[in-house]
Amino acid sequence: MPIGRTTAVSLLGLSGALVEVEADISSNLPAFVLIGLPDTALNEARDRVRAAATNSGCGLPNRKITVNLSPAALPKHGSGFDLAIAMAALAAAKIVGVESVAGVVHLGELGLDGRLRPIAGILPAVLAAARAGAAVVMVPSGNADEASLVPGIRVVAVASLRDAAIWHGAEFEPVPVEPLTVPSPPAANDEDLDLAEIVGNDDAIEAMIVAAAGGHHMFLLGPPGAGKTMLAARLPGLLPDLTSRAALEVSSIRSLAGLPVGSALATRPPLESPHHTASAASLVGGGSSVIRPGAAARASHGVLFLDEAPEFQPAALDALRQPLESGVISIHRANAVAHFPARFQLVLAANPCPCGQYGAQDSECVCPPHARRRYLARLSGPLLDRIDIQLRVSRVTAARLRLMDDGSRLSTAQARDRVTRARLVTGERLAHTPWALNSQVPGSWLRGQEARLPPSTTAAIDRALERGGLTMRGYDRVLRLAWTIADLAGEARPSADHLGRALYLRKALS
Repeated sequence: MPIGRTTAVSLLGLSGALVEVEADISSNLPAFVLIGLPDTALNEARDRVRAAATNSGCGLPNRKITVNLSPAALPKHGSGFDLAIAMAALAAAKIVGVESVAGVVHLGELGLDGRLRPIAGILPAVLAAARAGAAVVMVPSGNADEASLVPGIRVVAVASLRDAAIWHGAEFEPVPVEPLTVPSPPAANDEDLDLAEIVGNDDAIEAMIVAAAGGHHMFLLGPPGAGKTMLAARLPGLLPDLTSRAALEVSSIRSLAGLPVGSALATRPPLESPHHTASAASLVGGGSSVIRPGAAARASHGVLFLDEAPEFQPAALDALRQPLESGVISIHRANAVAHFPARFQLVLAANPCPCGQYGAQDSECVCPPHARRRYLARLSGPLLDRIDIQLRVSRVTAARLRLMDDGSRLSTAQARDRVTRARLVTGERLAHTPWALNSQVPGSWLRGQEARLPPSTTAAIDRALERGGLTMRGYDRVLRLAWTIADLAGEARPSADHLGRALYLRKALS
């Protein structure tokens, strides 16, 4: 009998590689052998494929079937190879056309009744197939909408193994089955969270606009009820819509994480808010055999909000230090290295002490000084040094509430318009550079010939650097903030006032 061949996709992080699936049927004692470094879930495909083929009316010969996954040295995992293995075996048995099967990439998990189950990661898998030059990909019906989001490749959706065999030329009568589907993605609700609902805290609102315009990280310190969570939840609404490239990346990460994608790419920046009991692996990603993206990767091009930040494990917080600088999460395992994007805005919120009342005007703190120091010391200095904006948020008093209740507060739409115009100014200035936002510009460029500010403008931060009030990293971050403030004001270059405002936003906790 001839050897049946087809292809599937092996994912590692967001990148994927085509895997050739070969099937050979010999006259030896009946067996089903799977070789090529499969993991446990993939190894169980032997029983799924044989049972699905039998229950679909296109049973495999009662002989020894050997399936090879090539390249053999590439680790392969998951149940998404089931359809490819079944079609290669049917091609080797001459039940379907050998050439037809060889020209299609097959993705999908088989149920014992022969129906195809949707799989996670279909969007990055089809994207990898398209980039590798594939022209046709066959997927479960439940993944059809998601797979169709990739341009330039033909998507064939089938509900069962019998339908797939018929499409490849098998002479069977069609048997209608109910296709297995995935849940629809929840509707985005960031438009319901309006900035105008926040009363008082004008400095915090302006700091959020600066953070949104430049992509800067924030740390909000204040007692319970000061509005830290309200502010952080409204930050994604201030960000512009995702670009087509960012939308594809965000949707691919959601697909890989097993979250519903739907029939359209994501258009709004995501918000991830993990609980303070989250481990380092759940924040940055991990897994022993299957490496999954964590909250930081799922927040890429959006906001990662860590409420009650001192309650997080110090190791989990420090795991974010490298992604904050590089914008990439690299997860190393013994046989593979997976990379995930991590261009997110980090927002930390914390109480000033364990009881939360230190510094509040209307309450008295009962924590001893060493308890307050130990509480905030859970946030390491190197982590805080990477946070551009560090702001103290106070509770709103009754008098302040009456003064602000005049309906003149800034709305989310108005603030987003300011942010969008500032980003356009930034984009024009950085058009010939590899960066798009002020937060991404390295200090060497800001202090170089193109962007260097005169000593009279930088006098305040020069003194702070000399006295040890700023590190060199902090100095560069103040410069980035100043450029963002200038872009919001429509100025060509930062002035001394802009530097002073940036230094206040950086050192407001001092």
